[in-house]
Amino acid sequence: MRDQKISQQNPQTIKQIKAFLAEHETLPADRLNELENDSRAGVQSALKSWNLKREKQIKLLEQFDRMQQFERNARLKGASYIAGVDEVGRGPLAGPVVSAAVILPPDADLVGINDSKQLSLKDREYWAKKIKEQAVSIRYAVVSAEEIDRLNIYQATRVAMKQAVMELSPQPDHVLIDAMQIDVPVSQEKIIKGDAKSISIAAASIIAKVIRDNLMKDYDEKYPGYGFGNNAGYGTKEHLEGLKLLGPTPIHRKSFNPVSAYFKN
Repeated sequence: MRDQKISQQNPQTIKQIKAFLAEHETLPADRLNELENDSRAGVQSALKSWNLKREKQIKLLEQFDRMQQFERNARLKGASYIAGVDEVGRGPLAGPVVSAAVILPPDADLVGINDSKQLSLKDREYWAKKIKEQAVSIRYAVVSAEEIDRLNIYQATRVAMKQAVMELSPQPDHVLIDAMQIDVPVSQEKIIKGDAKSISIAAASIIAKVIRDNLMKDYDEKYPGYGFGNNAGYGTKEHLEGLKLLGPTPIHRKSFNPVSAYFKN
């Protein structure tokens, strides 16, 4: 639609102005001034909505810029393939721990990405699709409840992270990890709350979360009565009641309380 000025003789309709605003993220100062001085309530309402949307987008762009600081710094030091690594499932009473490693291109278009814990199920699935479309490489690793009991959850998480990284192709020359250190033959940075500070780690957290949630939905069908599809293996009321009524399953972590109580002599 042409950007024409509103005149007293032939003003644009409110519908036309709404359509115009929907097509433009920014406006020239004179056009914005015209709309601000338009006395029609419908125009002012449309302009208010446009301003709110624009302010939100500006904040998302600023957040996205901040979340690339570790990637930028690594590239300035010569890194070409930077992997973000994160895990999901350290706290549940049942199910595996899942780690993911993601290498994103320098020009990744993921404005709005965030830590998987801050996203709804629908948003996580949306971002997982966007990440898969753009990523240079994605790998994940699953470590079972049995291995968690054998190794302990901390070591099992490190094993899963290492497996995910080592399977990446191309191999990374720098690794960004959420609050952990792993045994890999490349430089790495441990970033506290990294899933909220790095787009690469945020991407890994989303991939790991979606994969693990889908695994737990499958387990919910295999082992009904615990609510795995809803609680992902965490100790919710439904899960604890199922555990009390049915006892532990093969995917329960024997070394975790209160599951361990069912295996005492």
